[in-house]
Order: sequence, then structure tokens, then C-alpha cells
Amino acid sequence: MGEPLSRSGAVGVGIVGLGVISRQYLDTLTGHPGVRVAAVTDLDRSRAEAVAAGLPGARVAHDLDALVSDDEVEVVLDLTTPGVHAHVAKACVAAGVDRYGEKPLAADLAASREVMATAAAAGVRVGCAPDSVLGTGVQTARAAVADGLIGTPTSAVATWVSPGHEAWHPHPDFYYALGGGPLLDMGPYYLTSLVQILGPVAWVQGAASRSRDVRTVGTGPRAGEQVPVEVATHVTGVLAHTSGALSTVTMSFDAVASRSRPIEVHGTAGSLAVPDPNHFDGDVELLRAGSSAWEVLPPSAGFAGAGRGVGLLEMVGAVGLGAAPASPRAGGDVGLHAMEVMAGLLASADDGRRVGLTTAPAVPPLVPLTPAASWRRTGEVAR
Repeated sequence: MGEPLSRSGAVGVGIVGLGVISRQYLDTLTGHPGVRVAAVTDLDRSRAEAVAAGLPGARVAHDLDALVSDDEVEVVLDLTTPGVHAHVAKACVAAGVDRYGEKPLAADLAASREVMATAAAAGVRVGCAPDSVLGTGVQTARAAVADGLIGTPTSAVATWVSPGHEAWHPHPDFYYALGGGPLLDMGPYYLTSLVQILGPVAWVQGAASRSRDVRTVGTGPRAGEQVPVEVATHVTGVLAHTSGALSTVTMSFDAVASRSRPIEVHGTAGSLAVPDPNHFDGDVELLRAGSSAWEVLPPSAGFAGAGRGVGLLEMVGAVGLGAAPASPRAGGDVGLHAMEVMAGLLASADDGRRVGLTTAPAVPPLVPLTPAASWRRTGEVAR
């Protein structure tokens, strides 16, 4: 990235896609001295105009091409649906603009590989959600494992179940199309957490099913409308980490609820209960071998009080941890690995074979415990 283009010295951000999730990102980015929302665009121009009206100095770009060619846009925040992620990334690469986007990296493994290969060739950096793994929940759990509190890690269990997003989302179609399903929608939170805590995955084996071929929209103007289901809606499998630990994962749109901990990590000297990786904080609990009482560990690592968008701030060097990194902590290399894990589970479910993985990203550095007042109020953008 070059020198700041905006008069404030803050990094200029262009946002494409202003749907439900955009509000959470804006809550983090708006007012932070290290970034400035320079331009926004959305297929619904009236929605883009309404968002821009609340952001001092932000313009409404006519379309994606206009956004990435805007002189004040240095990084694009991609909040589009999964099927559009590769298209947005290619536009960013062509314009030489860094891209940070929602998960998954792209709708499938081939497109995800292409995104990373073309970005690397062009010298464009790619960041990818989830950045919730940079909060105190997952980072404290990671620190506990690194500090030997559970001995040698041996296994983990990750569970997320739901009856489906059509109950609350007014336009749930993309959850049941290519790039959707419980694995690609919620899996990145859990898989990225497991990689953070136990390291990359060497091979996977999976099984999958689909309970029905249509879903009924439960709310909004389309309530009662049926949408087709084109993906597996219950996926389970085993991940073999290069560290030797084995993880078991279950992601489902076919269950009412679960009382399981979101993630449990087990070792020779204890077990950890890890909070919901879709959130940035929450209690990390430890049960030591020989004890009958779980203890809550105080936060020891991660961005305190963080929200969606902190990964973008870290990527541009706006959280006070030093220069903008060549490989962001919420980076595309980890996003590609998570996609290969998910693609491997689905491929294994199709033919019953064990699938070896070709990617093995370096685990990003642990985030030191960083109080909210520190990363939110830093005025420096390290270049």
C-alpha cells in the first residue's frame, strides 16, 4: 500500500454490499482515526445513498468498477454474497487495490485458489473474515494451549446446529445455493478457530446429507415463498491436524438446537471450553486433570471489545500493533485453507474417501491482549 490518499491521513475504504452485516462493520470502522469510508456502492442505490448520508465525506459509487477506480479508495471491504466474492476480488486485483471481505473467500475452492493466485501475482493483499477469531475468546484459548495448560492437545469437537436461516432472514436464497449451506456459512468461524488453536489440517474425511429440497421463507415480504435447496444441509467430519490432533466437526441446518459447547479442546492434562467463535469474546473455561471444577480463565490475548472490521483495521496497520502486515492475521491464506477443508469434507462425503489437503498456512501471530481503548483510539496508521 502507498501513502495515505485522503487529507486526514486515514486509509480510504470503499464498501461494496450494504446488506444486513454492513451495520456491524460500520459500527467498528466509523470514527476510527485510522480509516475513513471514502465510497460505497450497492445494487440498491437508495440503500447506498442512505448509508453514505450518515458517513461524512463518503460518496456513492455508480458501480463496482467506479468504486475500485476511486482515487481515495485504498482497500475494498467486500460484503457481497458468496457467489460474488471472486468477481469483486478480481476487480480489486485489476485496479491494484487491496481487498478484505466476508467469508468464505469465494463460492468454491477453484475460485478461491484463483483469487489468491491473481492477487499474489499483482501484489495485492487479501484479507478474509472471520476476524472474530482475533477477539479475546479464541485468542485466550489459543494462548492457554500454547502455555501448556491442557498438556499435549489431542482432540477437539466443534458443533453448530440450527433449523435454518430462512426463519429470520428475509432473503435466505444464497444460504441454500452454491457457496452456502451450514458448512460454508458457519464453518469458517469454527474451522478458522481450530486452525488458530491446533494448527493447519493435513487431511479430512466427511459425511453429508440434505433433509429436504425446498425451504420456506419465514419473515419479511417474501414470507411463505419457497426457495430451492442445492447444497448439503448437514455436514460432519474429522480433521487431522498436522500437529497430530484430531478434530470432529458438525455443521447443520437440520437440527433445532444443541447443548454442546461451541468448541471443546482436549489434551493430556486438561480440557478447554471455547466460547462461540461467531463472537469476539466470551468465557474460556479450563478443567484441569484431577479437578472437578471448571475455572474461567481471564482474557490473556486478543482485541478486547472488538467487532467485525477489526481484521481490516489490523490489515492496514490501524490497531497500534505495528506496520500493515504482508500477511494479515485475518488473511486470505487462512481463508483459502478453510475453503480447502470445507471442499475436502464435501468431496469426501460424495465418494467416501479421505482427502489430503495441499495448503498449510502459517498460523498468524497471537494477538497480544489489546484493550479496546488502545486499538480504537490509536491515531497511527503504520505503513
